[in-house]
Amino acid sequence: MCNYMEYHTNDTPSILRDFLTYHEAIQGHSKKTVDEYFLDLRNFFRYLKIEKGKVPRSADFDSIDISDVDLELIRTVGLSDVYSYMNYLSRDRARHPNSSQTDYGLKATSRARKVAAIRSFYKYLTNKAKLLSENPMQDLDAPRMKKSLPKYLDLDSSIQLLESVDGPFRERDYCILTLFLNCGLRISELIGLNISDVRGDQLRVLGKGNKERILYLNPACVQAIQDYMAVRNQEQAIDKNTLFLSRRRTRISKAAVEKLVKKYLLKAGLDSTQYSPHKLRHTAATLMLQNGVDVRTLQELLGHENLNTTQIYTHVTNENLRLAAKANPLGQLNTKKSASSSSQDDSETSPD
Repeated sequence: MCNYMEYHTNDTPSILRDFLTYHEAIQGHSKKTVDEYFLDLRNFFRYLKIEKGKVPRSADFDSIDISDVDLELIRTVGLSDVYSYMNYLSRDRARHPNSSQTDYGLKATSRARKVAAIRSFYKYLTNKAKLLSENPMQDLDAPRMKKSLPKYLDLDSSIQLLESVDGPFRERDYCILTLFLNCGLRISELIGLNISDVRGDQLRVLGKGNKERILYLNPACVQAIQDYMAVRNQEQAIDKNTLFLSRRRTRISKAAVEKLVKKYLLKAGLDSTQYSPHKLRHTAATLMLQNGVDVRTLQELLGHENLNTTQIYTHVTNENLRLAAKANPLGQLNTKKSASSSSQDDSETSPD
């Protein structure tokens, strides 16, 4: 992903630069989020230029210049234009434009993200920049997405994963997996941890949008951190405040964490293609819910802005479904016996 600061150039229309600056400087969104906004809106503007006759339809889509996009063009856009764009994305857009072997048609999740970017852009123009008197995207619908339950490890598999940890980085790797499974951290939150964030049985976490939250550490987490710090303090780190170090004594990377999680999943005999650091976050959330943590508390713990996001974890296991079926009082009714008794009564009372 390119760095957003590269887009403060003449190639980016001022109306888009102002929007991106607002989200980074005022809303506190991460550079990654701002990058995604830029890329999504750049594609939308390219499509608009083709549809509005600003460039030939034969033009190379990924090379269309958007520097001349202005308020006049943006004001001509209606819901039908966006739905037409969604249709293009679902049918004709390459999933991997730089690959010679790619499928066509973006998934609903990808299209929903682009709808969110367009909706946010027009909301900004209407409510913040005051460049539009009415928001034409007020009633913009997002693509309907297939709902699926989050994948997670059960308790036995989680223990199995932790018991598989060994090697020269055992203390570090065990601590990382313990925090994932107990605290439900995002991978970006984990790699961003500093030693100063550990305060006894409390952990300061910097989440999405630079929102800070405090997590309370259970004994397993406290012990894992203490064991790791006994080793960590012997390291000559380049950044002395970084908590988790790589082999090169720099801050551990996202790729390195993903690699070590996959390594121990394989070692534990678990399906490494089905699970990831984010699935370990799902595991933590599910285990806590199954053991009495309410959804509101879980929302705070996971750093979710909306309760709806947390409610994906309120799924139930097959065992819970089985118990629910048994709990229904009608489940004890013997229909054959009832039918037999009814037939006998009928024969006794029927006329000759």
